[in-house]
Amino acid sequence: MNPVKPRPTKSRRSRSVIGDRLNTRSTKTQEPQQGLVGHLVELRTRLLRIVFSIFIIFLPLAFFANDLYAILAMPLLDTMPQGTSMIATEVASPFLTPFKFALVLSVFLGMPVILYHFWTFI
Repeated sequence: MNPVKPRPTKSRRSRSVIGDRLNTRSTKTQEPQQGLVGHLVELRTRLLRIVFSIFIIFLPLAFFANDLYAILAMPLLDTMPQGTSMIATEVASPFLTPFKFALVLSVFLGMPVILYHFWTFI
């Protein structure tokens, strides 16, 4: 007597990753349409996350703001004639310039997070 082989169930079938991805794309239902308020809430959430991530990156950079600015200004100082120095044209400029540089650097370093949130919002 020949034993009857059981039909493979879904759990016994071998699955390929590519096949699963292709199947989920074809059977995927469309997301329900959000209203204007839903989009604004999502935009607000993503913008807050972006600002928070830039702030988290800015905190350690602010501690080393003067050192980072010195590294940035080093090539200019090397090319200046002997006995000259950089001057500040505004009163708060010697204090604010290193922090502005740290903020721009934190936006640059946080660009992957910014682009991720921008892309997922679209």
